[in-house]
Amino acid sequence: MRIRVLGCSGGIGQGVATTSFLIDDDVLIDAGTGVFELTLEQMQHIRHIFVTHSHLDHVAAIPLLADTLFDDLVAEPIVVHAHQQTVDVLQKHIFNGAIWPDFTTLPNKSGAVIKLDHMEMGASVEIDGRTVEMIAVNHVVPAVAYRVESNGHSFAFSGDTTSNDTFWAALNMHGGLDLLFIESAFANKDRDLARLAYHYCPQLLAEDLTKLKHRPTIGISHLKPGDEALIMQECRQLMPDRELRQLKSGDVFTV
Repeated sequence: MRIRVLGCSGGIGQGVATTSFLIDDDVLIDAGTGVFELTLEQMQHIRHIFVTHSHLDHVAAIPLLADTLFDDLVAEPIVVHAHQQTVDVLQKHIFNGAIWPDFTTLPNKSGAVIKLDHMEMGASVEIDGRTVEMIAVNHVVPAVAYRVESNGHSFAFSGDTTSNDTFWAALNMHGGLDLLFIESAFANKDRDLARLAYHYCPQLLAEDLTKLKHRPTIGISHLKPGDEALIMQECRQLMPDRELRQLKSGDVFTV
């Protein structure tokens, strides 16, 4: 299983983009502005998007993909998998005819180019030998994490979250974890803001990481632009026994 980091920043700017990870060549986890790094040919392979939550930095590319790939998707639509509350937001506030055409009904209801799939918390979807599990997390809007397993190896992404027990308990139910992407959006100087926004800072993340029994390689995502070096310094100071790396657009991992 190949994981390519398209975007992993808490903001935008030259060389940085918001959250999106490409699994092999056909599955996205989140669809932030990082998707714009793909060529048209690469985008044409995408058939599944697993969305962690409804915030714009994680869904911005979905409507644009539908428009760009319209002719290709008539025969085989993109399936957007998400929790029901996220599905409802996409339908009401994105595909509503005002912000963007309703590609969940175009070119017609029975042959739409976007299919919205409501996943239940704790449910899994099988896609060509890969199992994608939805896990509840703790964010300011309803949000989930995902764990992906293939051929006995696994990868997990926290999505946006702060202190919780559900994510760690779900990961611990499995026999192993090879790779973990997890956010630390703010530095410790902004701990109060992190709590208010339901994000991790290094201190909160270090406290929660003690709940994980596995020893995966850990990629830190969603760092606030300008504070990346400070956040990573604090993470390494507080979690010296963990294998940590700052995620960057273009990184590729194989598990």
